[in-house]
Amino acid sequence: MQILDDRQIRQKIRRIAIEILERNFGAPAIILAGLNNNGYEFAQLIVNELKTIAPASTDITLTRIRLNPANPVEYDPCIELPAEALREKPVIIVDDVANTGRTVFYAVQPLLSVIPAKVEVAVLVDRTHKSFPIKADYVGMSLATTMLDNIDVQIHEKGKMAVNLV
Repeated sequence: MQILDDRQIRQKIRRIAIEILERNFGAPAIILAGLNNNGYEFAQLIVNELKTIAPASTDITLTRIRLNPANPVEYDPCIELPAEALREKPVIIVDDVANTGRTVFYAVQPLLSVIPAKVEVAVLVDRTHKSFPIKADYVGMSLATTMLDNIDVQIHEKGKMAVNLV
């Protein structure tokens, strides 16, 4: 069953981008750290939208990086930038779906070696099954599901986007 279509996802991205600009007003740089694959794609869509809505007079650096906490028990989470490059900058961890909060919880680990200005979380779909103390700051849609339900997110810069409950 389709939950969000292409138009609705684009509206969610625009709203999230506006909120990011409002909450980070005056910041010289914002780093969007996309988790794994879909989070990385979602971060790119947010960066693209930020570039279209940020006033031309705004001198803000937008950086998208990949943050991979894929298997935190076997491998340390890795980040594409040296941790020092995150110092005193707002970092927004971006993922397509937040379920238990485990992935985001482990994604914070490499950020602990420096002190960013702040760490926030942006997700397209926030599910209500939190097992870890994680709260999304920017949410496209909150969705109560059963643990047996799956959310399938088709999100790509080019092509039709959709979120389906399967």
